[in-house]
Amino acid sequence: MPPFELALVLLSGLLHASWNAATKGSDTPTSFLLAMEVVSLLLFVPILALGFDPREVPPAVWALVLASALIHAFYAFLLSRAYAHTELSIAYPIVRSTPAFVPFVAVPLLGESVSPLGALGIALVVLSLWAVTADGRFDARAFRSRGARLAYLTLLTTVGYSLVDKEAMRILGEAPWSSRVPPSVAYLTLMFVLYLPCFMLLARGTASAAEVAHVLRTRTASVAGAALVAFVSYVLVLRAMETAPVSYITAVRQSSVLFALAIGVLALREPPRRLRLLGGLANVAGVALIGLFP
Repeated sequence: MPPFELALVLLSGLLHASWNAATKGSDTPTSFLLAMEVVSLLLFVPILALGFDPREVPPAVWALVLASALIHAFYAFLLSRAYAHTELSIAYPIVRSTPAFVPFVAVPLLGESVSPLGALGIALVVLSLWAVTADGRFDARAFRSRGARLAYLTLLTTVGYSLVDKEAMRILGEAPWSSRVPPSVAYLTLMFVLYLPCFMLLARGTASAAEVAHVLRTRTASVAGAALVAFVSYVLVLRAMETAPVSYITAVRQSSVLFALAIGVLALREPPRRLRLLGGLANVAGVALIGLFP
């Protein structure tokens, strides 16, 4: 992976871990995440008024926008429910273990290739993710808890939207584009407009409008900050997807697990464990292999 794309994805990983920690640290994760998305709608949809021409979006991309919106809605709902039932340092590594599955789909469907050392790096990252989920020892009961099961379902959605978004960015990268709005920003904003109503429908039974309004009133600064961080994080990944293979992007972004581990210990007061530290170091080693041997 080229150094510029590597830097983009690493920064995205840090930002991604930050807004997830903010969601987990709230009393009502689903309401907090919905409040984040409402703020995002108000802040970022006006971007489309900056000379954006929807006629420049290829028809195939519109279908991918809809698919991504539906998958992201399930992702957000399942993620918030996982955080309501388990620790950040348990749920987050499971959710971010996408590299274990994406290459097996991306290689035959998208025609991507993985070098031997790149594959070793991906495998090392994946193994590190499972290591940090252990609470000092591997206890099978931890992986059967309600929070873990919700995290596994969230993992499936990350595989889905990674592949959909990669294909959308490939098509946009080859299409003529004259708008002042970058293709990655336009795509994310269009997807978001469709995603938010879907997320609201899924969350009806767990987050009322009154709860979301209360979060917006009492935690305005943290909600707005998290919304901005989440938006920038995903735009960085979409920009990297224009020129870098999705298998490597998804794996390098798992550095966010190391960031989340540190945030969980320092900010959320989750207990530090030796095995989790070793897993974090293995994650860094895997990222180095992927960056040096694409």
